[in-house]
Amino acid sequence: MPPAAEASLAPGERGGAAARWLVIIGGLLGAMSTVLSATMVNVAVPSVMGAFGVGQDLAQFAATAFLATMVASQLLNTWAVRAFGLRTSFCVALAIFVAGSLVCAGAPNIETLIFGRILQGFSAGLVQPLVFAAVVAAFPPERRGMAVGIYGMAVTLAPSFGPWFGGLAIDAFSWRQMFLVPLPLVAVAFFMGLLTMPTTKFSWRLPAFDWAGYALVSVALLCVMSAIGNGARWGWSADLTVSLFVAGVAAALLFMHTQRRAANPLLDVSLFADLRFTSAMFIAFAFGAGNFATNYAIPLFMQTVQGFTATDAGAVLVPAGVLLVVLIPLSGRLADTLPSHVPIMAGCVLFALAAYLLSDADVNTAFWKLAVFAVISRVALGLVMPNMGKVAMSTVPADKLHQAAGTYNFIRQLGGALGVILTAVALELQTARHADLITATQTPDNAQSMELLARLGELLHRSGVPEAVLRPGALHYLGQVIYAQARTLGFQDAFFYIFFAFVLALIPAWLLGRAGRAAPPAA
Repeated sequence: MPPAAEASLAPGERGGAAARWLVIIGGLLGAMSTVLSATMVNVAVPSVMGAFGVGQDLAQFAATAFLATMVASQLLNTWAVRAFGLRTSFCVALAIFVAGSLVCAGAPNIETLIFGRILQGFSAGLVQPLVFAAVVAAFPPERRGMAVGIYGMAVTLAPSFGPWFGGLAIDAFSWRQMFLVPLPLVAVAFFMGLLTMPTTKFSWRLPAFDWAGYALVSVALLCVMSAIGNGARWGWSADLTVSLFVAGVAAALLFMHTQRRAANPLLDVSLFADLRFTSAMFIAFAFGAGNFATNYAIPLFMQTVQGFTATDAGAVLVPAGVLLVVLIPLSGRLADTLPSHVPIMAGCVLFALAAYLLSDADVNTAFWKLAVFAVISRVALGLVMPNMGKVAMSTVPADKLHQAAGTYNFIRQLGGALGVILTAVALELQTARHADLITATQTPDNAQSMELLARLGELLHRSGVPEAVLRPGALHYLGQVIYAQARTLGFQDAFFYIFFAFVLALIPAWLLGRAGRAAPPAA
């Protein structure tokens, strides 16, 4: 077993169950703190737009920059643990997170804010697979469903509460104080990790690391996400957009090629030889995308379409988060007894149902209905997370546990990053398309629009508005009505795309069942 795996198991072997649970609790607090920060910024998008005078495409990049960096740094996990040990890697990562939080809280411009989010994302990417592998290694193979359930409860609970905590901070203070909310949890996790986590003797002879491969995957992520995020603003056929797409795809293909031959690969391609692992990765990608996309879109919908405060918009996800606390441990136990593909397929159906119901939401949709839709999606997550993680971890040998954990988290977070950015792009494109279509119907032959303009002019005249601005004022209000309707339709389209993606996710879930029946019994 490699040093990383030994380090993960060492506390339980030396100090028994109590020491093992101290490591697990400290690690989960650290993972929850970083994941909490991933979604808190979702309710701050309107505030950031106003503070720095930027559009939504640039303001939401504060979220996608975090996710993109988190995805890239996932692949550093195995090397960091082998080079510096579990304790040092965990504590240094949390220190970087604190530095990023302070940079975000004091950011004088959007560029500095994005830099702070990059620091936070780098830390989150190191912490999550490290904690995931440590939690899984603390349990015997026959109880790994429970282990993944415990980890899943933490990392799916935090995104549900993130927007609410962020909303409370924004409404009580400002969006800047929102970045300081996770720091008390980080401090507790830091000291617990410092006191309880195992460490290895440092050696100046650091293990080999594929820096060329890491550069390639970083370039691929940066280029592709920049092209997707800015394509609508630059033009999808613009030279810069096309060049970034080509460079990103080329870097990704070259990265996959180099990983097949690398002595110490960042992404162990051999793991994908098992159809169960590959199917689990497709599902992990889909649920990562769906989880982060809905956590981004639902609070934004409630703020920009329905006019809710940041606190109320974040609170809509809280009942779903509370349900997850109960559901995931139970689902983790079921994961050790039921065939994994059954609850995974049920979860895909439920998430698709929740997205379909959201695709019909508008300004009149009640708060409790949106909360119920969110609960349905989180029930789906509760069914899928333990089973998906169990399949991914049960198909790999013990000496590749950290590689599998890094790959699993990399794929899931990659889905989350792309889910947020694609949802934001789809929202902007569909809003613009619907605005153009509605505007094209505003002609003198449109009796309803003419009647609305006449009534608006009359109301403005009664209010004492000068005659010269009656018509422009009425037209301006009509433009706002058109944009509000287009915005609603844009959100509905974005949610429908999520529904369609989860219908497609049933295919790898079905393949997972077939592969499980064909696979030999695990040793």
